[in-house]
Amino acid sequence: MEITKELEDRLRLLNAKYEAIGQDLISYLDGLLYSEVTTYWDYIQLDTLLSLQKPKTSFPDEVVFIGYHQITELYFKLAIQELVCLGKETEPTKSSFLMRLNRVNRYFDALIRSFSIMVEGMDQKEFLRFRMALLPASGFQSVQYRQIELHSTDLIHLVTSSKRDEFTEDDAPEKMYPFIYWKYGATEQLTGKKTLTLTQFEVRYDEELLELSEKCSNTNLWQIYKRLSPEDQNDPKVIEALKTNDLNVNVYWPLAHYKSAVRYLSKSGEDIAATGGTNWQKYLPPKFQKRIFYPALWSAEEIASWGKGWVEEQIRSLLKGL
Repeated sequence: MEITKELEDRLRLLNAKYEAIGQDLISYLDGLLYSEVTTYWDYIQLDTLLSLQKPKTSFPDEVVFIGYHQITELYFKLAIQELVCLGKETEPTKSSFLMRLNRVNRYFDALIRSFSIMVEGMDQKEFLRFRMALLPASGFQSVQYRQIELHSTDLIHLVTSSKRDEFTEDDAPEKMYPFIYWKYGATEQLTGKKTLTLTQFEVRYDEELLELSEKCSNTNLWQIYKRLSPEDQNDPKVIEALKTNDLNVNVYWPLAHYKSAVRYLSKSGEDIAATGGTNWQKYLPPKFQKRIFYPALWSAEEIASWGKGWVEEQIRSLLKGL
């Protein structure tokens, strides 16, 4: 093989790189010489990935249920990565803001469009049987979804709607966190007591999420948006991207779950309890919770009717097909 000038230049650059960190280039070249080439299946850990679907029952559709939830969590991981990267920008630009926010929006677009895998993709009788083996686990316990919320908006906008007026944006996260909306969505319908689903989640994640809520008070997406120049803040593309994010996370995604719950947990006019005992009828519909990440971007009329039109239209369409 001819030692070309291009190859010499590369070796010189590599040598400079490793010298800068006190390392010997020759040793690294020896490592490259002896290492195996990368294969697709090793790089994405295919065998490990395909071994992670471990159903609790023998019903085939449980694999659909597990697989889709795992796909969901992978998309959540990608969304969080973008939000974390934006949170580190002390002087964000419109270009970087839109690039990363639009990535998050595409991840949620893909999830929302693909939810028919859940709504249409499981046999109702099978689901109602294998779900009993999952107690008290629930999608409510997705910590990454909670992290996305904390990375997106000021904590006051995540306080349950009945308590929100009792706080201001300047209140400490530790004061508001006990009243975060999802703590009210995992209460027993009859007694109002915390479900085991919630207490398990709190024991596992409360300390971590409270710490994150404190960190995100200055690094969430809304705070990053406010660091943009006034001109960029008023850019229609920026506002549209934020509104799309708001609708995706707080309307369309919960609505997709609600449609699934109506299909699988409503039978003969009677609602069936969720596996975690959560009050899904009041917890999932956007019109009840009125979670809005960026209320300053919406009109008073839009806030007053938040989610109502989308819910009513979708549920009417769904019930016609039952």
